[in-house]
Amino acid sequence: MILEKIIAPKSNLLTSVVALFASSSTLICCAIPALLITLCAGASLSTFISLFPKIEWINEHKVEVFIFSGVMLSISGYMQWRGRFAPCPTDPVSRNACMRTRKVSSMVYGLSLLLY
Repeated sequence: MILEKIIAPKSNLLTSVVALFASSSTLICCAIPALLITLCAGASLSTFISLFPKIEWINEHKVEVFIFSGVMLSISGYMQWRGRFAPCPTDPVSRNACMRTRKVSSMVYGLSLLLY
């Protein structure tokens, strides 16, 4: 019971951060190249890919990347929803840390949804 109170806020933040990184990979594979091509900056895109050649793997497996991102966002959203009314400790310092973690976790999740 005590362990759940310690791990739950951290796991919400962890899943939100993982969802953010997963959704940012969709940004790298599709949104940034499309923007660069639209702005007639194809040379910048080719320079970017030549500097980071492993990024091309994300583009080659974009269906799997989108599915993984969606699954991670769903898990993160469920954990956010499940823990939204969980009690925080009564100690003022712990309570403030708990509330701050919830707020940061919600903002990271919202940014992840926006990027997705």
